Amino acid sequence: MPGSTFVTRRQALKSMACGFGYLALAAMAGKHTLARTNNPLAPRVPHFNPRAKRVIFIFMQGGPSHVDTFDYKPLLETQDGKMLNFADARTIANTGNRASSQRVMKSPWKFARHGQSGRWVSELFPEMARHVDDLCFIHSLQTEGVAHGPATLFLHCGATNFIRPSIGSWISYGLGTENENLPGFVTIGPSSGNGGPRNYGQAFLPPVFQGTALGKAGAAATEAAIRNLTSASSAAAQRRQFDLLREINGEQLKRNPGDSELEAVINSFEVAWRMQSHAPDVIDISKESPATLAMYGIGEKSTDNFGRQCLMARRLCEAGVRYVQVTYGDNTANPAWDQHSNLPKHADHARAVDKPVAGLMADLKQRGLLDDTIVWWGGEFGRTPYAEKNGTGRDHNPGGFTVWLAGGGVKRGFAFGETDEFGHLAVQGKVHMHDLHATILHLLGLHHEKLTYRYDGRDFRLTDVHGDVIKQVLA
Repeated sequence: MPGSTFVTRRQALKSMACGFGYLALAAMAGKHTLARTNNPLAPRVPHFNPRAKRVIFIFMQGGPSHVDTFDYKPLLETQDGKMLNFADARTIANTGNRASSQRVMKSPWKFARHGQSGRWVSELFPEMARHVDDLCFIHSLQTEGVAHGPATLFLHCGATNFIRPSIGSWISYGLGTENENLPGFVTIGPSSGNGGPRNYGQAFLPPVFQGTALGKAGAAATEAAIRNLTSASSAAAQRRQFDLLREINGEQLKRNPGDSELEAVINSFEVAWRMQSHAPDVIDISKESPATLAMYGIGEKSTDNFGRQCLMARRLCEAGVRYVQVTYGDNTANPAWDQHSNLPKHADHARAVDKPVAGLMADLKQRGLLDDTIVWWGGEFGRTPYAEKNGTGRDHNPGGFTVWLAGGGVKRGFAFGETDEFGHLAVQGKVHMHDLHATILHLLGLHHEKLTYRYDGRDFRLTDVHGDVIKQVLA
């Protein structure tokens, strides 16, 4: 109209102080987007029939020692204290030599067989040990990177140094979300170090597939929330603002028909609007029964914090979030499980996570969620069977370590692969991190070679030009 001032969507959002909605819109602006549907997070048909619908990744930041937890090596006891030659990537990186003399160090903790499957578990994890018949151990994992930064990036993104989408973003891109009112990918308590936001970033994928962070590593789980989700305005006022913005957006679409980027931006705002009504209830654990809270160790000093994170993961999973990561870690220079000079500290970390993880397993199982949910537990690498610098801790070991999977599509009470007799390097059934990524995608019905995104003139995928599905662990 003559004399009127045209107000852009961006200006309207700023002036109306619509909180999370504007942040979502700003994050989308100027980025690449997918032109496929009006809602890029809408559920998508997988490549083939999936065994699971979602993933909960329990990340043990810093690298727990496999030879002190799940990979029992009696030879460490009989050879304890002896000086033997070991050759590995860390030794070569530190000394330039292919092998060096190191003091063998036995585990401070006793191992025992558990369950009908008779799997070995150390006394660090008495609660997880009760669930071994539901677990699928991979004892021969290998990865890239001898330091936390590159190894953590490789774990999450399949690359040690390039900017690549994280596995949660790839899965969200490939499958969408089960609940249009929530993000497809949520990370609880992420660390700001060793890759930081890149570990849940979307890189060159459309921004809608970036992970939504709840809280941060080292902070209380009670503070974990989606930022800028609430508004000081009344519900009625917010409704009027939203309706007005819808009209403005509709006019923009009329002027720019077929603008896929504009459609994706508008969609992101509408998702944010729906989240305002639904997300707070999903992450609120106050209505859970006392029995459920006790199952996760909530209310107990050593387990309260991580128990809350694991319970939030179950609630998000149950509500339809496709990929949930829970990080046990901190924001210090040496991540939680990184015991170079104080291996007994592993006991404190184990005490903090054992009951919450076992509670999560039991809760998923009793609710019928474990059948179509993949639970993945592990760190960015393992630790050496020898004492670092002849001290009281263990060094990084990317050459052979243990992770476990449970739930949809994997064998239960099963173990695959082996490290050598000291637990130093993988020797049988070697599994690369690319293979683990390919297998998780496979269980979700995604072919890792077909899940691609074209960027800068070439097709990219999580596993790059590598990766084989670990068929031996499939049920």
